[in-house]
Amino acid sequence: MLRILLVSFVCLTGVTQSAIAGDTDVVGVKVRAGSSGFGFDVTLRHGDEGWEHYADRWEVVGPDGTVYGTRVLLHPHENEQPFTRSKSGVKIPDGVKSVEIRAGAKPHGLGGETMRVDLPGR
Repeated sequence: MLRILLVSFVCLTGVTQSAIAGDTDVVGVKVRAGSSGFGFDVTLRHGDEGWEHYADRWEVVGPDGTVYGTRVLLHPHENEQPFTRSKSGVKIPDGVKSVEIRAGAKPHGLGGETMRVDLPGR
């Protein structure tokens, strides 16, 4: 009986880790106000495995779900984890005081840890 439980545990643990490995986590965000909008430096972590499976974007999202900006990532970062990419000139309406940064990966889409940040000067 103990052997069956051990095998079941190993199988379930493998499935759980596999599911988690596919998500893209936002692990850092720096935001700055500029004359043409806000700039974001976003650090992501993902288990990139080549052109068929890699972190392919991050988004700046308002409290109501409006996407104010998207940074498309055009290639895998297998040997650069975590990695940071920037986007500037993101226009965000005056009443918005904070945004959420979320990320996604090809082929499974959005998922993983997000990060909420306050907008400077708001």
